[in-house]
Amino acid sequence: MTPPFITFEGPEGAGKSTQLARLAARLAEAGVPHLVTREPGGTPLGTRVREVLLDPALSIDPLPEFLLYSASRAQLVAHVIRPALARGEVVVCDRYADSSLAYQGFGRGLGAAFLADLTREVTGGLVPDLTVLLDLDPAVGLSRAASRGAPDRLERADLGFHTRVRGGFLTLAARDPARFLVLDATRDVDALAGDIWRAVEERL
Repeated sequence: MTPPFITFEGPEGAGKSTQLARLAARLAEAGVPHLVTREPGGTPLGTRVREVLLDPALSIDPLPEFLLYSASRAQLVAHVIRPALARGEVVVCDRYADSSLAYQGFGRGLGAAFLADLTREVTGGLVPDLTVLLDLDPAVGLSRAASRGAPDRLERADLGFHTRVRGGFLTLAARDPARFLVLDATRDVDALAGDIWRAVEERL
């Protein structure tokens, strides 16, 4: 059996990094071979693209923004994710294609069919087996994010944009309930980690 490909999604400040780290530690304790990566990033190209996309000094139109994410995603899938799955490792990724559908689709207003078609091409149709969606009021999330330091380019977008992004994530989850695990990100950190681990165990 191919090991599961697990992604974490959510609005800004939802606690993805915390829960991803908790899951990685649990996999290590259980002796499960795994690889942790992120989007954009995970490769030398992706790291450079991430720097551009999050640079608050830059103004990037919606289409080139999506194309930059797609370039990073194509490289990550080809050089990191698929090889790890082929080696029998569970792959855990901080953000993936659903982020583009939520941010550039629902948030920026790019056409859903175009986004889906290009995403399918650049990923070779690779879809996560489990997507953990940490849901949070965007006003709360942005406040959390601001407490970490200077906001990046995406965090500086207005509340209306982030509200549309959150709605996009919830719409995507409603369309594919078998893949998505939707959790209230305001809940206790340990309780969330327990729910996530149980969902992962079912797929191991």
